[in-house]
Amino acid sequence: MAMPSISTPPDLRSGADWLASRPQAQIEAFLADLGENAILALPYLFDFWAMEHQRPPQGDWKTWVILGGRGAGKTRAGAEWVRAEVEGPKPLDRGRAQRVALVGETIDQVREVMVFGDSGILACSPPDRRPRWEAGRKQLVWSNGAVAQAFSAFDPDRLRGPQFDAAWVDELAKWKKARATWDMLQFGLRLGSSPRQVVTTTPQNNAVLREILGAPATVVTSAPTWANRAYLARSFLEEVRSKYGGTRLGRQELEGEMLRESDGALWSGAMIEAARVDAIEEFDRVVVAVDPPVSGHQRSDECGIVVVGAVTKGPVGEWRACVLADESLRGASPQKWAAAAVRAYHEYGADRLVAEVNQGGDLVEAVVRQIDPLVSYRGVRASRGKVARAEPVAALYEQGRVRHVRGLAALEDQMVLMTSRGFEGRGSPDRVDALVWALSDLIIGRAAARLAPRLREL
Repeated sequence: MAMPSISTPPDLRSGADWLASRPQAQIEAFLADLGENAILALPYLFDFWAMEHQRPPQGDWKTWVILGGRGAGKTRAGAEWVRAEVEGPKPLDRGRAQRVALVGETIDQVREVMVFGDSGILACSPPDRRPRWEAGRKQLVWSNGAVAQAFSAFDPDRLRGPQFDAAWVDELAKWKKARATWDMLQFGLRLGSSPRQVVTTTPQNNAVLREILGAPATVVTSAPTWANRAYLARSFLEEVRSKYGGTRLGRQELEGEMLRESDGALWSGAMIEAARVDAIEEFDRVVVAVDPPVSGHQRSDECGIVVVGAVTKGPVGEWRACVLADESLRGASPQKWAAAAVRAYHEYGADRLVAEVNQGGDLVEAVVRQIDPLVSYRGVRASRGKVARAEPVAALYEQGRVRHVRGLAALEDQMVLMTSRGFEGRGSPDRVDALVWALSDLIIGRAAARLAPRLREL
């Protein structure tokens, strides 16, 4: 069948948006104007239905990476891109590509998701252009002669020898042999004048994916799970939003966000997720810790302000804590950060406000008392480096004695970049410093004071 040209206004993301925004009479008139062939072809015109993140970017690129949350429509975008590469104007006409590599974690996943899946190549293809699957040779064959071969990331050596002018790579971020498989694919992607590849994946902290994203010939589109909500069960959306919203796992798996994490970090993303808690218990002590910046202008470091509650009754080994809030500010004057710290002090019913005084000395206490002279205040001075102070606090997390409420993304992003070599992020880890001061005051320092007499007896 001839593919009709149906366009949508440029200010709308897709034909679905356009149709959904029209009155019923206009929708009926639009459909009535289409011929029989156009009606039959309409479901397969992806240019009409695609969302913005599913459309290939303009320009001269080699790799298009589609980052997205679960169910964001990545598979459909990959399958439709393959179709657009291999199909010509008519069923027997050749397209831009004739030799395609389909690479997934396993052959089963290539077959069940990329080929036969609900959003796979076969489901997206109109009847007169649908390729046939040759199971024995693990390949799709189109009537115009184009072939797409299936490969597993568990067997990168199978990519030695074949050559391609296009490739679709699915869920690369979770491949166990990502480096070897990706390298072998690049050696084979050598046919035609400008071979291209598409990577569809939910992002994970994967060295190969980070390298691909940083390459000058890479373009990226991204979307959260919610972008495709019209095609997802409402109960699913409500459940995952309720369970994972405001967590690092949710940012990765639902928002499609690429989260950084340094090798050898004192806190791993998995450790932080294991500390996640929804219900806040009663605490017998709450501290607001402040790590003031050296100066108070827009380019200065953040002022770390972190609120932590703790249960310190019973044996020292049973003491536990929960990070309740991160009220840190950037570019704030001393009066503004002091006001924010005092506000948190009263909001959470804190027992003490702890502030590092290495940079400001008595001036830190003075500016706090300008806001509220009755605040229970304690100045602390760093005698050891940031890493040495942070390591005992990280040990509390390893012991499962610290919990996190949701909504601490900026703090957690700093935590996973704090290593035994130092902080590997930009600027200073002021939020982490404030966290360390709070937990040192609540648990580490108080535990040491409690145990000191017993140690002297020994």
